[in-house]
Amino acid sequence: MARKYIQNPNSCTLVHTMNIIGNKWKPIIIYLLSNGALRFGKLNALLPTISRKVLTNQLKELEGDGLLLRQSFAETPPRVEYSLTEKASGLLPILKQLSDWANHTYPEIDFEECRILLTKEHQ
Repeated sequence: MARKYIQNPNSCTLVHTMNIIGNKWKPIIIYLLSNGALRFGKLNALLPTISRKVLTNQLKELEGDGLLLRQSFAETPPRVEYSLTEKASGLLPILKQLSDWANHTYPEIDFEECRILLTKEHQ
């Protein structure tokens, strides 16, 4: 399936950002990788409602946009790990703020604590 973009004739930064991360899976994938590199199978297990095909496509798009690093290891069986780039690490404080907003705005919901690891430079 071809990637869908919002038209952005005025080069709006928010539209550009939403074109990169504005679907239901990409922010969650970035959140999961905030704790360190993960293999495809682990990501798939942490996201039980995503199909393998959709996860593969999301990972490829995030890698293509410079937000993920894909590292292959010459082992048997083959091993591939995904980790965040510095560009993606810059999103972590924003994702944390979105999490905090939900906690504040919807106190009636018993949310789990969002465990986004922020480095000192991103706090």
